[in-house]
Amino acid sequence: MLIFELMIILVSTKLAGDLAARLGQPSVLGKLLIGLILGPSVLGLIEHTDFLSEISQIGVILLMFIAGLETDLQEFKRSGKAGALVGLGGIVVPLGLGWLSGLLIGLDTLEAIFLGLLLSATSVSITVQSLREMGRLNTREGNTLMSAAVIDDVVVVILLAFLLGFAGGDVNLPLLIGKKAAFFLIAILVGWKAVPWLLQKFVPLRVTEAVVTMALALCFLFAWFAELTGVAAIIGAYIAGVAIAQTRQKEEVMHKTETIAYSIFVPVFFTSIGVMTDLQAIGSSWWLVAVLSVVAVLSKWIGSGFGAKLAGFSTQSSLAVGAGMISRGEVALIIAAIGMEAGLLDRSLFAVLVVVVLVTTVLTPPLLKLTFPKREA
Repeated sequence: MLIFELMIILVSTKLAGDLAARLGQPSVLGKLLIGLILGPSVLGLIEHTDFLSEISQIGVILLMFIAGLETDLQEFKRSGKAGALVGLGGIVVPLGLGWLSGLLIGLDTLEAIFLGLLLSATSVSITVQSLREMGRLNTREGNTLMSAAVIDDVVVVILLAFLLGFAGGDVNLPLLIGKKAAFFLIAILVGWKAVPWLLQKFVPLRVTEAVVTMALALCFLFAWFAELTGVAAIIGAYIAGVAIAQTRQKEEVMHKTETIAYSIFVPVFFTSIGVMTDLQAIGSSWWLVAVLSVVAVLSKWIGSGFGAKLAGFSTQSSLAVGAGMISRGEVALIIAAIGMEAGLLDRSLFAVLVVVVLVTTVLTPPLLKLTFPKREA
């Protein structure tokens, strides 16, 4: 059954992606929607199993690794200030509006703040794929989005630790912050000094694809270390990609990793987002899905867009940057699971928020296509 499901996923994502592209949308939109159709909400052909989840995790890690390989490090450095403004703007506004929305629907103060924190999360994996298809990833806007995503991840998790501490969780905040600082310090140092040396050592080995194998091993090592220290795995994979992008093996690694990723793992990742969403579990709470979806989309779009405007972007570019931060993706789902375990979220609201996350993820590709500045002739 598992092999049959993989066959269905691989074929259907390619066909759905092609259809979306023919209709003038990023192909990733079709891939996301086909997951919803194949999952329990419509056809019920694919179940969300642990195996599917693990393959999906590898897919998003490889996707962000490839994004790192394509990053212009100098442009990324120049985007630091803009990324900070976009990231912080994309936290403050969703946090405030999410907290207010939580109070209005009857949540207590801590639960409402948690809802705001969840809506402050960002996952740029879908944005990365959309910008790659548009050929606009390595632009000022694209690099700003990547910088903002790193800042967003760190700040939201630290704020979440504060909240869990108030809610009775056993959280050592200095230790948590120290672990994050250690990750970035060690990852940057290893990426700068050790990664080029290690790759070069694998060049003369008389085995098939030695360099690519080592590059992927480094990608997974950085992703694992990121998770170990409380940073999202996708951030670790991205940093590994940036490090390898500074080596002579960059083109070989990127070309062959794309083949591996887009043949199997990335299609499963896109499909799994829709598959894990069961629309039937919402019951009569569609009004809440609609309200929170509007809050989720507008709060991030306005907050991050305003941050981009403060950083000197044009109105058009600010709208595009704001749109790129809308998708909550797997980061918000992880936070939602933590909240349910800590008693800050009940099962019915969890089901609602899973659909809200799907809405933000599905809307991001067409909004990027609509708002992103056109190429100069």
